[in-house]
Amino acid sequence: MPLGERHGGDKSESRYCGVETDFDDDMPNLLSYNVHGGFDFVLATLMDPTYRPSLVDKDTSRSSALPFAGSDLVLSPSQWSSHVVGKISSWIDLDSEDETLRQDSEITLKQEIAWASHLSLQACILPTPKGSSCANYARCLNQILQNLGGMQLWLRIPMVKPEDGIEAGNPEYMGEGDVDSWELWNSFRLLCEHHSQLSVALDILSSLPSASSVARWFGEPVRAAIINTNSFLTNAKGYPCLSKRHQGLITAFFDHSVQVVISGRSVHKVPVGTSESNANNNQTEGGWRHPLKAYLDYVAFLYQKMDPLPEQERFELGYRDYLQSPLQPLMDNLEAQTYEIFEKDTVKYSQYQRAVAKALVDRVPDEDASRVTTVLMVVGAGRGPLVRASLQAAEETERKLKVYAVEKNPNAVVTLHSLVKLEGWEQTVTIISSDMRDWDAPEKADILVSELLGSFGDNELSPECLDGAQRFLKEDGISIPSSYTSFIHPVTACKLYNDIKSHKDLVHFETAYVVKLHRVARLANTQPVFTFTHPEHSDNASNQRYKKLQFDIPEDTGATLIHGFAGYFDATLYKDVHLGIEPSTATPNMFSWFPIFFPLRAPVYVKPGSPLEVHFWRCCGSTKVWYEWSVTSPSASPLHNTNGRSYWVGL
Repeated sequence: MPLGERHGGDKSESRYCGVETDFDDDMPNLLSYNVHGGFDFVLATLMDPTYRPSLVDKDTSRSSALPFAGSDLVLSPSQWSSHVVGKISSWIDLDSEDETLRQDSEITLKQEIAWASHLSLQACILPTPKGSSCANYARCLNQILQNLGGMQLWLRIPMVKPEDGIEAGNPEYMGEGDVDSWELWNSFRLLCEHHSQLSVALDILSSLPSASSVARWFGEPVRAAIINTNSFLTNAKGYPCLSKRHQGLITAFFDHSVQVVISGRSVHKVPVGTSESNANNNQTEGGWRHPLKAYLDYVAFLYQKMDPLPEQERFELGYRDYLQSPLQPLMDNLEAQTYEIFEKDTVKYSQYQRAVAKALVDRVPDEDASRVTTVLMVVGAGRGPLVRASLQAAEETERKLKVYAVEKNPNAVVTLHSLVKLEGWEQTVTIISSDMRDWDAPEKADILVSELLGSFGDNELSPECLDGAQRFLKEDGISIPSSYTSFIHPVTACKLYNDIKSHKDLVHFETAYVVKLHRVARLANTQPVFTFTHPEHSDNASNQRYKKLQFDIPEDTGATLIHGFAGYFDATLYKDVHLGIEPSTATPNMFSWFPIFFPLRAPVYVKPGSPLEVHFWRCCGSTKVWYEWSVTSPSASPLHNTNGRSYWVGL
């Protein structure tokens, strides 16, 4: 059964806990023992660990069965699929200097994975590479992956870094003491070409690397976290518990859909009676308790005490790591459904209302409030939310307002007319069905209000639109927003890279995507890229931009693999009223914009202490605007999207 409900009844995503077991040729008994003990699945060795192909008599090998843990008939297909993760023999060493061991390992690996596929297991766990070289292991696995079907392969990797030392408590890992285990994983997945069915099972040891080093793994395809009982501490009542850092790590794994596995033997003498956290579920018939039940109860306790997801996060669950093409609002007319989603973002419109209110007060002193009418133009009015916010600001500040609502989408104009009539705004609001760049205004505006910002600030052509509209703003007029800046930082995003790679073409690697980033590792603080200010009074102003940035990834992070750059924006609406999604200053509870992702055609490996240098261009043509980007250090990448050949925004 799942680890339990979150507070608030959040059942949206269940989490499960498994247990690592020794070889047992009585699979029904092994499964029954552990499932009745409270665990959801077993990590079970599939083949007798004493088996070696080279020791089998060749004359009898054709007539004898391989020493697997029981026939496929001993469990139902659903039991094999739902409750068993296969564990490939840990003695296997495909890069051994010993020819016999190497050949035995290769034969056995293929036999065991073929058997696991026959059983329709969802996943198999592979032993940790024994040394720093894993080329032959990866080669054999790559051959298997080409014809594997739907099963996932989890490579077992201990979460260690050189300065942390290698713990003797982990017999699976026999590597060199100076190897960063992430490097081991990175070598392996590069040799296997980022194969989407190759994932990681992390061994969580009693000491953890630095926080920035641990953070790398959240951009990797981690499927399981294996916690040895030796990694648990003992609380004041004698029960197992984890350190604060371990608790934070496991909680973060839950949030990333990582399943937890308990490994090892019980090393705590749990007091007689019920366990602290799951007293009601903790015993089965006859008072029998699984020896690892106290550890399971603690993991369940960590899951159940997590805060429920905020409503906004629940709304965004289905969008996590889902690549979307950015909107083309000038070329295309938005659909009603798109307007509907954006209009629900009350935080955004309350910020706009605050900005308009401040601008009105600055524009018209209190003594003139009853006789001066401010002319306000909403350019890109959509279905009217900014018109409403502006009128509410006027009511709040007791200022008189005359509003022009300019909208090019004829379908939205129908809704605007209906809204004006419904609200009785006919004397205040004039609707203009036109592109703001083509309209000849009958008078000039005191305030120009727009919501043309994209995830990267200028990527939905706000600069070009507002340049066109600026001619009907008074010389001392106010633009809301008054400025906006884009930001980027490098990320590890294995899932996004694999999703783009699956298209097998250049175009998708040269497209910027809007995406709710989740399974990513953010490797450095953001840096500003392009800034635009409105109104722009310079005669020779250009909307073309170029920026060179250098990112210094914290040295204690270790080596990293950069799959691309996450982009954000921050906008100043008016004076101290801002709006944005840049992580350090993001407006809370706003969902109109997800970040943007600029992928790299080939991921860039960055050694500890090496700077990462990246170049970004914003290019303007007669019919389109596009971005180009490239990495030049520590190694040069191709220039992406030259001449906007793959991705552009149409004027």
